[in-house]
Amino acid sequence: MNDNQIAEYLLAHPEFFERQAELLASVRLANPHGGRAVSLHERQMDILRAKNKQLERHLAQLMHQGQKNDGLMFKLGILAKRILAEQKLAAVPQLIEQVLGETFEVAAAVRIWDVAAPYMQEGFVCIPNHETSLLANQLARPYCGNEIKPDVRQWLTADTASESFALVALRNPLGDEANAFGLLVLGAPDAQRFQEGMATDFLSYMGVLVSAALSRLLASSESQ
Repeated sequence: MNDNQIAEYLLAHPEFFERQAELLASVRLANPHGGRAVSLHERQMDILRAKNKQLERHLAQLMHQGQKNDGLMFKLGILAKRILAEQKLAAVPQLIEQVLGETFEVAAAVRIWDVAAPYMQEGFVCIPNHETSLLANQLARPYCGNEIKPDVRQWLTADTASESFALVALRNPLGDEANAFGLLVLGAPDAQRFQEGMATDFLSYMGVLVSAALSRLLASSESQ
């Protein structure tokens, strides 16, 4: 019999060690940490201790991630409160950039298009080229990575310090969500801050909040 056959037999016949109880006391195994041989019971305890340590590390990681998520949601709450407190609608885009910079320590830029006539001359308004408009419309989820289009990258005033970026499409929650009306751009000096393939749920929540706040500047909002 080979090792697999022996293992299958023991799994299929757990009563074997009841019939051969003396084996449990007499079997000696090599200690993985060196030194003397240990009994089967001692080796099982070593295995259980190792599994417990692994579970403790996993639990510590989950707690750390939970604390991190709590911190992010707290900062998102600060952003929401500041937006609600701003009475001048045209000041909201710059306020968003400022709060994101202060609370998340990133460079931030807000650019929107199709705005109502009173806001056409504001600094946050842009007329996107075809590629930028297509990019915004195709962003089903936020983009994270180390490369973005040069014309989008230049929106960040702290561009020279940015090594990783996040792009969040802004969509009207009460209108045409298929077509984006703008972009939220984030830049960080840490090249690993916004990594390709990272979870983007929190960025999506941020995009919903920012989109709702800025949709009031759109030309379509005048008719509502």
